[in-house]
Amino acid sequence: MNRPLKIMLVAAEASGDALGAGLAQALRKRLGDTVSFVGIGGPRMAAEGVVSPFDIAELSILGWIEGLRAYGMVRRRVRETAALAEREQPDAVVLIDSWGFTIRVAEAIRAARPDVPLIKYVGPQVWASRPVRAKTLARTVDHLLALYSFDAPWFERAGLPTTVVGSSALHVDMDHADGAAFRARRGIAADAKLLLILPGSRPAEIARMTPVYEATVARLKALNPLMDVAVVAAGTVSKDVVGRVSAWPFRVHLVDEAEKYDAMRAATAALATSGTVSTELALAGAPMVIAYKIGGLSYELMKRVVTAKHITLFNIAADQRIAPEFIQGEASVENLAGAVGRLLNDPEAAAEQARRQTAALDLMGRGGPDPSALAAEAVLKVIEAKAAR
Repeated sequence: MNRPLKIMLVAAEASGDALGAGLAQALRKRLGDTVSFVGIGGPRMAAEGVVSPFDIAELSILGWIEGLRAYGMVRRRVRETAALAEREQPDAVVLIDSWGFTIRVAEAIRAARPDVPLIKYVGPQVWASRPVRAKTLARTVDHLLALYSFDAPWFERAGLPTTVVGSSALHVDMDHADGAAFRARRGIAADAKLLLILPGSRPAEIARMTPVYEATVARLKALNPLMDVAVVAAGTVSKDVVGRVSAWPFRVHLVDEAEKYDAMRAATAALATSGTVSTELALAGAPMVIAYKIGGLSYELMKRVVTAKHITLFNIAADQRIAPEFIQGEASVENLAGAVGRLLNDPEAAAEQARRQTAALDLMGRGGPDPSALAAEAVLKVIEAKAAR
C-alpha cells in the first residue's frame, strides 16, 4: 500500500473513548506517520486526531425505554457515521463497545462497503444476558477484540474469530498515584475519613444517581460531620456533575480526570456507579460500594433477560459478592449509608475487602501484556488477512 493506512474508530461513550485513544496511540507507535485516523469519539480520541462530527454524549443512553425515545436520533447518527465511512474510505473500521449504536453502524457500513474489515472492540456481555447477540455479531463483523478470557468461547462457538486483548483498566499505572499529595493539596488531614463518590459517565447515570448520593452523604455526615467528601467529574459529563454537586449543602472536593487516581489512593472508601471505575478503584486499593439505577420499566424488562449474579467485574470473576452491590430499589439511602458507613468506621473490614478486591483482579488477567498494543496488532492482522483474500 503506497498511501498511509486509514483507520476509522467509532466510540459512543467515555469508556469507549478511552479505548479508542489507547488503540490510536498503539497504532501510531507501530506505524508512525503511515497511519491516520477518522471516526466518532470523545475528547481523548480527539487528542489523538479523531475529529468527531458530533458530540457523543447524546449517545450515552441508559435503559431500554430511554433507547426507544432516542431511536430517531440514534438512527440519524448511524446514517452520519456510515456516510463518514463512505466518504473517507478507511482500510478498516473498529467499533468500540456501545452495542446498540455500534451494531447498527456495523450493519450500515457492511451494506455499503462489504469488503472493508469490520472489527468489534468489546463484545456484548452475552454471558450475562441475550446470548443470541453472539450470533448477530458473528454475522456482521470480521473479528472481535475481547477484554476477558471468559468472553471468547461464547463468540467462537458462534463462528466469530476472537482475540483476547485484556482490559486497559487492569493496566492503569497506579505507581504514581499519590493519595497523600491529594490530601495535602485539598487540606484533608492524613487521618481524616474521605469518601470518594464516582457518579458515572453517562448523563442518565448522573441524573439518577447524584440525588441518591447527596442524600447518602447527608446521612453519613450527620453521624460524622468531619468526614470529607470528594466527587469525580468524568470528562464527558463534567459540567453536569459540577453543576449538580456544587449545589449540595456541604463542602465537596470536585475532582477532574487528572486527579482521579490520586483521589482513589486517598479515599478511605468509595461509593461508585457500576462501571470500569470499579476495576480502577480495586487497583488503587480503595474498598467500595457499588450502586446502579435505570428507568423502572427498563429494569422490569431487563430482569427478564439478565442471568448474571453480579454486575461488578471482579465480583463476577471471583463468583463472590466481594464489593456490596445495590441495584435499583436496593440502591436506597439507608442501604448505601449502611454499607459505606461500615467501610468508613471499620478499618479491618475495609482492609479485608480491599485485599479481596485486589486478589480478584488476578482472576481478570491483571499483569498481562498491554491491551492497546495487543489490540493494534490484532487490527493489523485482520487488515492483512482481508487484503490477502
